[in-house]
Amino acid sequence: MTKQNKIRNFVIISHVDHGKSTLADRFLEITKTVETRKMKPQYLDQMDIERERGITIKMAPVRMNYVLDNESYTLNLIDTPGHVDFSYEVSRALSAVEGAILLVDATQGVQAQTLAVLSLAQEAGIKIIPAINKIDLPTARIAETEAEIKQILKSDIKPHYISGKEGAGVPELLVDVIKSVPGPLGDSSKPLKALIFDSVFDPFFGVTIYVRILDGQVKVRDEINFLASGARAEVKEVGIFRPGRLASKELISGEIGYIATGLKEPQKIFIGDTITFSEKHAGFEKIEALPGFKRPKSLVFSSFYPQSQDDFDILKDALAKLQLNDSSFLFEPESSLTLGRGFRCGFLGLLHLEIIAERLKREYNLKLVITAPQVEYAETVQDGKRILKEPFVSLKIITPSDYIPGIIKLLKNHDIELSRADSFGDERFILLAEAPLREIIIDFYDNLKSVTQGYASMNYEIIGSRPSNLVKLDILVAGEKVEALGKYAPEKRVYEEARRLTLALKDLIPPQLFPVALQGMADGKIIARETIRAARKDVTGYLYGGDVTRKKKLLEKQKKGKKELLAKGRVRIPPEVFLEVLRKK
Repeated sequence: MTKQNKIRNFVIISHVDHGKSTLADRFLEITKTVETRKMKPQYLDQMDIERERGITIKMAPVRMNYVLDNESYTLNLIDTPGHVDFSYEVSRALSAVEGAILLVDATQGVQAQTLAVLSLAQEAGIKIIPAINKIDLPTARIAETEAEIKQILKSDIKPHYISGKEGAGVPELLVDVIKSVPGPLGDSSKPLKALIFDSVFDPFFGVTIYVRILDGQVKVRDEINFLASGARAEVKEVGIFRPGRLASKELISGEIGYIATGLKEPQKIFIGDTITFSEKHAGFEKIEALPGFKRPKSLVFSSFYPQSQDDFDILKDALAKLQLNDSSFLFEPESSLTLGRGFRCGFLGLLHLEIIAERLKREYNLKLVITAPQVEYAETVQDGKRILKEPFVSLKIITPSDYIPGIIKLLKNHDIELSRADSFGDERFILLAEAPLREIIIDFYDNLKSVTQGYASMNYEIIGSRPSNLVKLDILVAGEKVEALGKYAPEKRVYEEARRLTLALKDLIPPQLFPVALQGMADGKIIARETIRAARKDVTGYLYGGDVTRKKKLLEKQKKGKKELLAKGRVRIPPEVFLEVLRKK
């Protein structure tokens, strides 16, 4: 048996919070990859923010060794995120493996994002091994969950019954991975062809790429070429994940590992790119790029500005390094009269935005002004008429039947029409609808969890852009338009939204020494107004007795000063206002 035949590359995929990281912990223990005394829950989740939120944000590769029937196998596992915002991470991991464990929580059954990650795995054409987790819990619905799995797989395959927490059934699942997942194809004697599925920045080694070697082999001092960017580099180090980086002599066809490139420019590296030898290498042969490389499309946009303009270059450098580790995050410079220099950033969803913002705060000690998230609109002119198009999504909700009336009401409140409801067994239904993305990204998911007591799940996919009857709503503070607070709103709700924003700002912006007008403007007309009353300072409080004219002089002087301040009209808006205004109802 060749070395390649003893390699198994696989991932764990599931809906968020179905136990992927816990199952990975058991694999690490069974294979003795991590010493018992060093084990901790969610071992592969290395960021504090992952542990605090109980979710996987970044995929995490690890190499394990396991002996079965006196044969030693190399198992390369990639633990993946479950949230829809990180689906691009999942797709890149799937392109680097031959198998996937589809994990389903026995207490929740198949969820909307289970269907989404399953679809990605099926498109990748890899072996799928289903497993039902948390069978030890008293609320487990094992038979119902098995029926749902067979329904979505369109197969009578029997899933594994496991408890990631207790370890029951996990050794048998690992053995099935070895027996069922095919060994990698490829030829180590061919020219190098490798897929980049992740990357990080190392202060000493520069850009370090995570790769799956499809053909050939690579070692230190090899000259490599990046096909998408045209960049070239000399390999500084190669190695594997145990789960920390461990240098090795070489990486060969079928293996997963890392390559330290020495490159200091993160913008030269694209996740999903193909690497091969450069023309200088003795084994050079021109090869075609691997299929499937594409730049992820941002769905939600927000602008990041440093509170102090002195931090602009620090923010720029931090964004570039985060982008290297997360290719679905995009940014470009912009400037604002109100906020100064900053960056317009693109994200896959609101959670993605929150994670990036939190990492900038924790890892780079940056204080930011973050504008309200928006979707991207396209404006065209046809027959002299301005037509505004906005992105629409296909929305899928899985819910117990008892909550359908509440969900229908929620959909109507968000201008969403239910198109179909299909039975999903055990009194559960799949609800299908098409919706404007702007209605989904802010608070729809929280509202859905509220009306269903947490029992419903949702997933959405972009289906294109459609014309919409929207109006640009601008917000003026003390007569000055604040670009960061402007937004598009449906024509029938623009007055309501203008009132909501001006009322919210009235509560959030501190009083000034002069009255501050808050105005909502649409189509050049003021449609809503609130006023923040001036903060009054008692300039006569220290006077005792004396002529009343002295007090009048002080009050007149104060009045004149307020008029001068009002004429200047500049109001400093606290940084937290831009996001807090979204939460005010």
